[in-house]
Amino acid sequence: MSSDAVKKRKPKVIRNEEGTPETKRGRAEGEQVTGPHLIGQRKLITAKNQDVLVYHEEVELEGRDPQQDYLLYKDTCAALAKLMAEIQELKSSGAKVGSVEMEERRRQCSVHFITLKKLNRLAHMRLKKGRDQTHEAKQRVDVLHLQLQNLLYEVMHLQKEINKCLEFKSQHEEIELVSEEEFFQEAPAEISRPHVTRDDHHQLTLARLDWELEQRKRLAEQYKMSLARKEKIHKAIEQKREYLSSLQPGLQNIMQASLPVQECLSMPFEQMQKQAEVARHLPPPLYVLLVQAAAYGQACDKTLSASISGDVDEAKALSRPPEDSQDDESDSDAEEEQQNTKRRRATVGVQLDDKRKEMLRRHPLSLCVDLKCKDGSVLHLFFYYLMNLNILTVKTKVSTTTDLSGAVSAGSLLNSESLLNCLYASDHGQETPNPTNRYQFDKVGITTFADYVSDLGHPYVWVQKLGGLQFSSDGAQSELMGSALSASHMERTMKLLQGRLQARLALHKQFSSLEHSIIPVSGECQHLFPAKVVSGLTRWTMMSYQEFTELGFVQHVLKAGLLRETDLFFMAVVERGTARLLAAVVVNPRYPEVMPLFSLSLHWKGERSGRTEDNLRAMESEVNVFRAELQGPRPGFQLLTNQIQRLCVCLDVYLEMESQVCDGSEGPKEFPREKMCLRTARGPSRLKPFKYNHPQGFFSHR
Repeated sequence: MSSDAVKKRKPKVIRNEEGTPETKRGRAEGEQVTGPHLIGQRKLITAKNQDVLVYHEEVELEGRDPQQDYLLYKDTCAALAKLMAEIQELKSSGAKVGSVEMEERRRQCSVHFITLKKLNRLAHMRLKKGRDQTHEAKQRVDVLHLQLQNLLYEVMHLQKEINKCLEFKSQHEEIELVSEEEFFQEAPAEISRPHVTRDDHHQLTLARLDWELEQRKRLAEQYKMSLARKEKIHKAIEQKREYLSSLQPGLQNIMQASLPVQECLSMPFEQMQKQAEVARHLPPPLYVLLVQAAAYGQACDKTLSASISGDVDEAKALSRPPEDSQDDESDSDAEEEQQNTKRRRATVGVQLDDKRKEMLRRHPLSLCVDLKCKDGSVLHLFFYYLMNLNILTVKTKVSTTTDLSGAVSAGSLLNSESLLNCLYASDHGQETPNPTNRYQFDKVGITTFADYVSDLGHPYVWVQKLGGLQFSSDGAQSELMGSALSASHMERTMKLLQGRLQARLALHKQFSSLEHSIIPVSGECQHLFPAKVVSGLTRWTMMSYQEFTELGFVQHVLKAGLLRETDLFFMAVVERGTARLLAAVVVNPRYPEVMPLFSLSLHWKGERSGRTEDNLRAMESEVNVFRAELQGPRPGFQLLTNQIQRLCVCLDVYLEMESQVCDGSEGPKEFPREKMCLRTARGPSRLKPFKYNHPQGFFSHR
């Protein structure tokens, strides 16, 4: 059969996968199936007098079993393979291409191919149907999930609203109402209503609020009356102020006319008035110090004087509040300056330097206190206040009536850097006593305040107390503050300052004599020594702390911790004949309250020290221990020279007694015995008699 004939016989077919409503209703009707080679189902529908065949594979798909289709697929594939094999055999046997057997098998193969195509379409339709069903199920799940989210959101919203209602606080809860007992006692019956409010908490709260409102209305009325009374008093004050201001010119004329009288009677009222006017701009610590110093001067020391120096205008500018408004000219200047600064940015180092300068800035006003001694010398104390650090510092200067430039070893005695060291024990004034400053220094890169002491002054603890400042780092805390704290330390501190100046001046004079190998011994102390002392001082020099620590015979003093870097160090050389005694002297800044410390080394027939020779150790104890004998008349400024003279006497005794023991030969001796002793030696260590007995004039053992 030709293909043209097949085309003529092929009916008109409309493919519709989805199908029409009429076809969907007819899918359940039974239709004849042509077996495994069925191509599709057809149904005749009359529409507009035309016969139309509609293709219904979807209806067929619903009634077919996938497992049967799978078996049909396998059988069709097997049959197709069998037919292909037969065609191959026929071709190999020499059969012609157009023979009946070949054409028959070709038709059968075509039918099987059509079946496979149908099965393929059905598989794709099943896959599409499964995907559609899965998509519909996912949509249903999404709808249910969305509904669940909406419900959860509504639940959360309702919970928030419930929490807001539970956490709601009314304004009346912030009002401090009177207690219930006081309310029922003071409130009138028409407000309190006890028969209702005692059993109903809500009505009780409302009643208490009504009573609070009533009380506030009364207080408001009283406030208005007080304001009116205040205005009246203010007007009266203004009238009196105007009257007093009108008196000021007349009083100034009177004060000007009384200046000669003030000078004659030594009563400088005008000067005191000017100083009081300037004192208003002092910072509180300096003001407290000024008041207490003036009070101490009037009560105890008439020679004490206090004066204020510095830039008063700058101090007024600091106390004046900053102005909010500025004129146009100042604004333009500020803008120009800002533009200039923007052109060149400051480096980090410059910024830190500026911050350090601002941190260590002084108050423009300072206080000068002058302490006068009986010999005419004056100790000038300059007190400064560091505003950002909240501490006081002090610098010193000494004025004397005599020239003190002769003694070389006394160069550091009156130095402002060390004059007031350790006025109180362990108060070196190198670090700030305010613990807050440590954190301020860390921000600007300051490691230690000691680097700035020479410029700013020493922040001694006693200076802070004189200004009424008390910090937690101070040892024993006291409950006194301000003026009371300053007054409690003023008298003792002033006496210590005067004593320190007198002690340093006395040392200065003694050092001048010692440098000329003269040991000055006053008449009050002559009885402490014999009439003839042969050994004499040959050299007196000053040493540094580093040089002192390098000496071998002072290592035991270093290990014992008996000296500090703030002490004064000297070397004294006492000689007699071939014997040479080296004495390393440590003078504490609190001299004469703390005795000078002597360490000895004798160069005679070898080198000896207090660590190796018992008699040298006894000589050290003679000059270091017996303070009561060597101090002399109070205040004991001759203690050092008496110690040196006692050292010379002990060296005479030691050399005379030791020479007699060591040299038993006849003839003249280097150190003839001139001291009278009861016993030349005592004990296994053969100690010499170093104690001088007056007025008998002999030496004995202690």
